Order: sequence, then structure tokens, then C-alpha cells
Amino acid sequence: MEKIYNLAIVGAGPAGLAAAVESYLQDIDDIVVLEKNVNHNSTIRKYYKDNKRVDLEWKGQKVELNGRIVFVDGTKESTLDLFDELIENHNIELKIQVEVTSIEKEDDYFNIHMAGSTIMAKRVVVTIGRMGKPNKPSYKIPPSIRKKVNYTLDECQDGEKVLIVGGGDSAVEYAVDLVGRNEVAICYRRETFRRANPLNQRNIANAIAHNEVRPILGVNIDGLEDDNGRVKVLFTEIEPETFDRVIYAIGGTTPSAFLASSGIEEEDGKPKYDEHYETNIKGLFVAGDITQESGGSIALGLNQGYEIACYIKGGCKNCKD
Repeated sequence: MEKIYNLAIVGAGPAGLAAAVESYLQDIDDIVVLEKNVNHNSTIRKYYKDNKRVDLEWKGQKVELNGRIVFVDGTKESTLDLFDELIENHNIELKIQVEVTSIEKEDDYFNIHMAGSTIMAKRVVVTIGRMGKPNKPSYKIPPSIRKKVNYTLDECQDGEKVLIVGGGDSAVEYAVDLVGRNEVAICYRRETFRRANPLNQRNIANAIAHNEVRPILGVNIDGLEDDNGRVKVLFTEIEPETFDRVIYAIGGTTPSAFLASSGIEEEDGKPKYDEHYETNIKGLFVAGDITQESGGSIALGLNQGYEIACYIKGGCKNCKD
């Protein structure tokens, strides 16, 4: 007979791996983690610059960890090392480069459909993030300059005149990271960077004070045009300006199409779930960035994975002890 997993987890970020590890520690076997990218924690790998701080108290949120995963302040590299060790030490079956297209409940188990294959599981936890699908501007980007309009720093070249669009942590970190190598401006529709965490607010203020980053605040963008292979930015409140590259760091969106294809109901732009993170479909749970208002807290994701494991096991609030 075809194997039926006890638990399948869609997404190998912190919440997904926490759900797998905590379930394993509570003697739940036959667990599989499905990840569409080439490795776990693809968001951290792609959107966090090297040596970026990764703090337990994200954006000042004080979170006490409930499970048995020990997570402390560190860097991008130490965080990835931690999850490498968790996967290796807890018998986690991680399948990479498999993209789940939909989840269908049939009797007492789920069919998890992927390109060219299907697996079955008694319970499923969906932990896909928002940043896998970054927000894009509402106006059209001319095809001739699309290679000069990006969502990470990967394509950025030294010496370019670069405009960063956004006012959150990623936007601020991108701008500061380019200091000394590029002519950098940052455009944000508000007058302050209040969405960024305190450390990033200090860093961007210092870069602006030393004329290393030029702020364009309280300004909106109407569109982009091709200016002889460069990007002309059409501002609403000020005159247009041309840049070598424009990088948008304006967050990500809830994967509504995927949720809908799996029958998961949404409310206010997020999946609906109860106090155990169980959706309207019994046995189908959600965790991680898609459940959070702004996303990004690793500690909250770890706690969600732990709570789901406890609930599946039948209640184990003191297993940390």
C-alpha cells in the first residue's frame, strides 16, 4: 500500500522545521517536510545579507520560547547552522525542489499534490511565507528595463546609482548595505522609517546624517520609464530622476491562490485558524509568516510549530521540562 505520513509540512522555514522537530520529540513518526527551493530557510538565505543579525526579539517583540528548540540572538549564518543541526539530529525527512500545488482532503487523510506526484498524510501544516512572492508595484514595468528592476541586492553592481523603494527593515538594510559601494537613495511614501526595528532606524539615520544615503521621504512613485537603458522614476511630488537600478523592498503577499485551491478560508488577508492554528479544515494547520500581521518573527514561528505538535499529540504543555 502507498505510504501515508502521519504529518506533512509544506515549507521548510523556522515554523515548518519547528513543527517537524517538536513533533519528532513527542514521538510522532513518519514526518516529511516539503520545500520548493533548493534548501531550507530560503527566505533567510535570499533576503538576509551575510552576517545580518537575527534576533529573538524581532521588532521589539518579547517572546518566551515554549518548545525545546534553543534559539538565541545570532546571525544569518548561525541561524542556518542551527537548523542544519536540527534536521540532522532529529531524523527529519526533507524533500527539496518539490512544489505543492494544492492539498485535498479525502476521508481521513490528505492528498498533497505536487508537479507529477502526490503523497498522502493524516495531517498537514502549511508554513509557506510571504516573501516567496514579493510585492510588486501596481504600475507596469517596461520590458526593456525589467532586468534593472529587482527585489533583492543579488543583481546590484558596484558603482551603480541605486534607488531603494520601501521603508521597512529590508529596505533600510539594503540601503545601508550599499553604502561605500554605490550612490544610494531610498524612497518611502512616509516621512519616517517607523516600520523598521530600532537598530535599523539608527543605522539609516546615521547613513543619512553622513550623506551616505539620500532620503526621498513623503514621496510616491507613479511609474517607471526607459531612459536609454536606465530607469527613469516618475515621482508624484517631485521631478523625475534616472537611476541605474531600482530595488523594491515592499514586503510580500499572502499566497491566496494556493490557500483557495486547498480550501483554506481567509479573513482580512490572512488564513482563518483557531487557537491551535487549525484551519476550517480539520487536520490542516497554518503557521509562520502567513499567520502574522507583518511576518518575520522566528520566535513566534517556533512557538507555533511547538503548539501544533502539542495539539496533534493530544496536549503536552510541559514537555519542555
